[in-house]
Amino acid sequence: MRKYQTAEKKLMQAVCNKCGRALKVADGDLREECVRVEAAFGYFSRKDGQIHRFDLCEDCYDALTAQFVIPVEQEERKELL
Repeated sequence: MRKYQTAEKKLMQAVCNKCGRALKVADGDLREECVRVEAAFGYFSRKDGQIHRFDLCEDCYDALTAQFVIPVEQEERKELL
């Protein structure tokens, strides 16, 4: 979950939706890795027309994906910007 300062759209707070831990934010920038999920549901869904967003800290992401029957695909990035 993210909260922004309305006038400048500056990030003020970010919280992991699963564990509730506050993520590090400084000067409007997220200073800690997290996973941002956005799902826009369409036809053939019970959530037709809804958009869902949530954030997971790295620990909660690891715990979630450890439960997957089919592992997450991984590859190495060449450049980290």
